Amino acid sequence: MFLTISTTGTPERPATDLGFLLHKHPDNAQTFSTSHGTAHVLYPEATAERCTAALLLEVDPIALVRRGKGKGRGGAPDSALAQYVNDRPYAASSLLAVALATVFKSALRGACKAMPERAGAPLPLRIEVPALPARGGAELVRKLFGPLGWDTVDAEPVVLDTSFPEWGDSRYVRLVLEGELRLADALNQLYVLLPVLDDAKHYWVAPDEVDKLLRAGDGWLAEHPEQKLITSRYLSRRWGLTRDAMERLELARLAESDGMDVEDLDNAVDAGDETTDETTDGATHGTDEATGTPEKPVPLAEQRREAILDALRAADASRVLDLGCGQGQLVQALLKDVRFTDIVGVDVSVRALTIAGRRLRLERLGERQAGRVKLIQGSLAYTDKRLTGYDAAVLSEVIEHVDLPRLPALEYAVFGSARPRTVLVTTPNVEYNVRWESLPAGHVRHGDHRFEWTREEFRAWAARVAEQYGYGVGFTPVGPDDPEVGPPTQMAVFTQQTATPKEEQA
Repeated sequence: MFLTISTTGTPERPATDLGFLLHKHPDNAQTFSTSHGTAHVLYPEATAERCTAALLLEVDPIALVRRGKGKGRGGAPDSALAQYVNDRPYAASSLLAVALATVFKSALRGACKAMPERAGAPLPLRIEVPALPARGGAELVRKLFGPLGWDTVDAEPVVLDTSFPEWGDSRYVRLVLEGELRLADALNQLYVLLPVLDDAKHYWVAPDEVDKLLRAGDGWLAEHPEQKLITSRYLSRRWGLTRDAMERLELARLAESDGMDVEDLDNAVDAGDETTDETTDGATHGTDEATGTPEKPVPLAEQRREAILDALRAADASRVLDLGCGQGQLVQALLKDVRFTDIVGVDVSVRALTIAGRRLRLERLGERQAGRVKLIQGSLAYTDKRLTGYDAAVLSEVIEHVDLPRLPALEYAVFGSARPRTVLVTTPNVEYNVRWESLPAGHVRHGDHRFEWTREEFRAWAARVAEQYGYGVGFTPVGPDDPEVGPPTQMAVFTQQTATPKEEQA
């Protein structure tokens, strides 16, 4: 199988710089051993005006069968002869993609110590693949490469036999790509899309393939209109791996939209178990009447969940959203009460949703229980049609993790777009912080908190939101209500009074 990469240049920036970027000298023909054959890199032309690098992969059919051991198309043929007589040596596939990653490893990373600026800049490129299997035809080839910045995506079908045109086209195309792209971007696109178009891999797809896909797809796959097809085919339609990849791609997209690092956005696991929430500080104490001994204190987090459940029951809610569900503690509590028939946990953090799924044992639930609960990934900074039509929504210890300039977006997404009948919001009362013996003066309760409000500040915010979006609002203390500084947690209960926000009525 064969692939060429060409570029043009000027005397100031000669085309032979391609040799530096590929880490292969134009004056030499080089050979590399692979697990399924031999890869050759050579330069059919190398001048200042034009330079072409060619990758030729000679596949050893016997090595392919021996190493395949029944996995992939190369090792799982329909007949014994097909193990040795097939299109693998001639048509671009995952074999060529692996050779690309092996031979041009540094170039795929965009690394070039000799010319770092050249490696980071777009080049005029022309890439040709004479024989590319395309399950989906030329139209699919254009759909996959078209959104990636190429000026020309020419996928010319190869006829089955020129002597018998009535037989029609084969499943192969001659691919030509032209445009100005970074060389690393072009190579990574080929690494992913060659096996996707072939719709087969010559090796077993393991979980580490998700990391390879996300690494090669960084910067383009998250926004690609055919993301789902690419991910599914690349991972050989293994649903568990595909779902993992899609969730991580969505997280990357949300992080980019918010101008944040993925690690900063995916913080719900740490934030969901706040130190002061789970200690006995602020917990209620009592005495067992039968024995006269002190009862075990109730953690504040448990008191908060009970207050939320009581408020949901009082609102006669059965379909409930847990927005910012974290590790699923509240979802688990809701699932135990049969009156809550439709429970949706929403979080931006893939890690948190994974932990929540394990906590709930979703895969072990019976059909009826499983039908009551769903976990979905989403950002509360954006409107989401999946969140409309519910009786109640809960934002439990969520708003303080949102940057203040982004809080209006959350307000609109929940109160203006989703518009549940009841919205419960809990947040720390900063005045109570002086009662935390383990909390240094002036510190917020968790390092990820963007703010913590006084009772007056929280009530003012809640009143403004209620007025703007057509809700009434009441307030409930959670935890011991200190006569001087109030409760450790404050909860607002919003009740819808108008069908549409006042701004839309106007």
